[in-house]
Amino acid sequence: MRNGWWKAILLACVIALMSAPAFAKTVKIACASPFTGPAAAYGDNVKAGVEIKVDEVNAAGGINGAQVEVVWMDELCDPKEAATVATKIARDEEIVGIVGHLCSSAHLAALPTYVRKGIAAISPTATNVTISDLNKDRKGVVWSFRDVYRDDYQGQFLAKYANKALGLNKVAVFYENNDYGIGLKDAFVGEAQALGMDVVGVEAYVKGTTDFTPQLTKLKGASPEGIFISGYYNEGALIATQAKKIGMNVVKFGADGLDNGDYIKLAGDASENTYLTTPFIADAANDIGKKFIETFTARYKRDVDYMSVNAYDAAGILLQAIEKAGTDRTKIRDYMAAMTTPEKGFTGASGLTYFNEHGDAQKSAFVKMVKGGKFATADKQL
Repeated sequence: MRNGWWKAILLACVIALMSAPAFAKTVKIACASPFTGPAAAYGDNVKAGVEIKVDEVNAAGGINGAQVEVVWMDELCDPKEAATVATKIARDEEIVGIVGHLCSSAHLAALPTYVRKGIAAISPTATNVTISDLNKDRKGVVWSFRDVYRDDYQGQFLAKYANKALGLNKVAVFYENNDYGIGLKDAFVGEAQALGMDVVGVEAYVKGTTDFTPQLTKLKGASPEGIFISGYYNEGALIATQAKKIGMNVVKFGADGLDNGDYIKLAGDASENTYLTTPFIADAANDIGKKFIETFTARYKRDVDYMSVNAYDAAGILLQAIEKAGTDRTKIRDYMAAMTTPEKGFTGASGLTYFNEHGDAQKSAFVKMVKGGKFATADKQL
């Protein structure tokens, strides 16, 4: 009788061990972002968000006793480098999931490898619409997720805000000739024209352009009331500065690509009266967001930006999936793909995140502005 009981207990333990997710001494994830080069300031923000989340998880005992290790992969926000980095990540069988990429063009370049090799990635910042269609394998299985809204939503929102909240009717457009800039520009121009706004000029530029004066001079003759900058903060700051120099003291507005403190540092007074969309503003933060702000500002000695917040939540979603599903890449993907309702979603510093059938998160947009040399919540919200 006694031996029978011991056998039953032993069998129950074996079954429990077999059904529980298997973990090594460490759980390894990758974070792919630009940590050097022109976009390094963005990458620093993503790294900060991931670091805070991973430190919290590890301080609480890790995932089922295993400490989380992050492999930092610098891809310069460059498609060629991102494709190379993606191959390195996919080949490392110890890496079970990815936070990244930051830039849409880099994410799109990495996607074919992640889909082919079957490893899930969640981007905190890649907003290009095309990602929704290219992140699936031949069976229609999604391998890429994001906890940020798409460019079509963001561009349309900005057109409505410029017209309805700022009262603009004549606008000029500058856009970077890449996946992010083109997608955002197309959505903005389409909605602006639908609203009856006059788009008096659309000018393209390439990354690294330093002189926008000829284009600005041409546009000045059309007397735009505002300039939409569909790109990143480096060139955005130059456009704002050079516009002011030639007397174009008009409203500037843009999307999340301008959401970096260096935009204000580089543009100085010319950054005043710039409006931009963001998925997160401190004034609307929940308790998790308030705690994150406190931790972030104490550790990094700078204001919180949305990229850090979204990276914190992206890491949280991935680590929760690993905790619940184990370290099998496919099961991690399956867990994230099942987060399709508010009840199954993840509540983090940016609020609630859940995905549609394309792996896209639906997020509300807020608007902030540059006022007195700092980012501040815009007086008017839609």
